[in-house]
Amino acid sequence: MEESSMNASGRCLCGAVTFTARDVERGLHVCHCSMCRRWTGGPSFSTHVGGVVFEGDEHIARFQSSDWAERGFCKRCGTSLFYRLVEPDQYILHMGSFDDPSFFSVESEIYVDGKPPGYEIGGEHPRLTEAEFLASLGGQGD
Repeated sequence: MEESSMNASGRCLCGAVTFTARDVERGLHVCHCSMCRRWTGGPSFSTHVGGVVFEGDEHIARFQSSDWAERGFCKRCGTSLFYRLVEPDQYILHMGSFDDPSFFSVESEIYVDGKPPGYEIGGEHPRLTEAEFLASLGGQGD
């Protein structure tokens, strides 16, 4: 039986920020919203974690992208590190910043109606439009 979560480490491109995350979920959520695309240069592949400890916190810039969330990135190299829901203080980390991303698999796609043409994410998984995703959150979004 495959594990559904694990502990894992990662870092930014330049190594100024490293992290250790616990209870890292196996399932990736792929977001095609315009904010994530601008932030990451493409769709965001991210996963929920039970907790995270950062080293090099002084190199993390935080941008409040909405009333309920902030995005974190390395001040030195620009690596996108996390999306954080302020309440309930939930971190969502990017797959590309983990040292070993082989553990992950796509669980869902969101904002599929905002996805540009030219690529598809393979596999069978839920694909939610913006309206469907926002309804599942009770009105919160980007």
